[in-house]
Amino acid sequence: MSSALKGIKVVDLTRTLAGPFSTMMLADLGAEVIKIEEPTQGDETRKWPPFWGGESANFMSFNRNKRSLSVNLKSSEGIEIIKSLIKDADIIIESFRAGALDKMGLGYADVRGINPEIIYCSISGYGRTGPLKDMPGYDLIIQAYSGLMDLTGEPDGQPQRVGFSLVDLFTGMMAFGSMVTALYHKQNTGKGQQIEAALLDGQIAALSYHATNYMATNEVPKRLGSGHPSLVPYQTFKSNDGYFLIGCANQGLWEKLCSAISHPELTEDPRFTTNDDRVTNRQDCVDNLNAIFATDSTEYWITTIVAAGVPCGPINTVKDVVENEQVLARNMIVPIPGHPKVPDLRTPNSPFKLSLTPSKIKRPPPLLGQHNREILLELGLTDSEIDDLVTRKVVGNNPHS
Repeated sequence: MSSALKGIKVVDLTRTLAGPFSTMMLADLGAEVIKIEEPTQGDETRKWPPFWGGESANFMSFNRNKRSLSVNLKSSEGIEIIKSLIKDADIIIESFRAGALDKMGLGYADVRGINPEIIYCSISGYGRTGPLKDMPGYDLIIQAYSGLMDLTGEPDGQPQRVGFSLVDLFTGMMAFGSMVTALYHKQNTGKGQQIEAALLDGQIAALSYHATNYMATNEVPKRLGSGHPSLVPYQTFKSNDGYFLIGCANQGLWEKLCSAISHPELTEDPRFTTNDDRVTNRQDCVDNLNAIFATDSTEYWITTIVAAGVPCGPINTVKDVVENEQVLARNMIVPIPGHPKVPDLRTPNSPFKLSLTPSKIKRPPPLLGQHNREILLELGLTDSEIDDLVTRKVVGNNPHS
């Protein structure tokens, strides 16, 4: 089977999570991704615990299928190496502060002068325009700034961070989608373009119905724990030995639920007759159901409710998920062979399922500067010239390259 993005060359000047996640998606579908890293420390996530075989599990989780080139971007010769890579690249993607690459001669106008058909993607916290364009953006800060944290947590509790880096990952997918769209446009027109992917923009888009509901009603949405502002019951419930979820997204499911749990009289209670009634009397409905569910186990209720055709399920731990038969059947946890330090490396797989051009794992996450010599030889440098660049610290001195 072929790879959809075979022959696409990406110069990756991003770090941490959003950018690397987006370029890993490109690489999984066949693009050649050259990850540019600082020579002595590399991507800062290489220092983030926990470590597996001496390598950061964080770094390895979103940098497979790439080659690492460690270059000193504070040197003019290092900049020239990047410009050489750009000459035949399809995409350059960066996550520097606004204006930083312009000072290096690697801003959009400079790069377009080298390669007029380039697709140039910039990832930032707040975007490249507006009063906050110079502010650094981090997943946690944008979770707070975008309203996500204010909507997350129990009604009487503190605002909470979502349990993983949702903002970064969402932005990475935004960037991926934008770059693939730009590649399609380039294929049809021969024209490259400039792309922005801002963490804040993504979360405003994802705010979706919460923002529209506010503009429709002028009522500020409040934290509902696991609840939904427009549907009841649609949240976590407590059994006599744990927790589980029910999702009644329509009236028919509500009626099936009441029948399954042997309390059909709830459908006649005027507080709970329609979904509007249940939303108005949310706490009464939840309290009544919790009193019923306290009489038996999580396993019993999930089995009973699912058998009635009502969406219901467990609240899994990460351990549960990575060992789950459905997850494994979907090939979503995969081994990545060939890592020189972590021979038993496994990570979540690409979520893309394409019958003719599936994602592939071709190489493990790179060691810092692992491909320095290989890439520089491809650019036409000789071994002696590369040795000289290493001696003068233009590129990293990496024993694996």
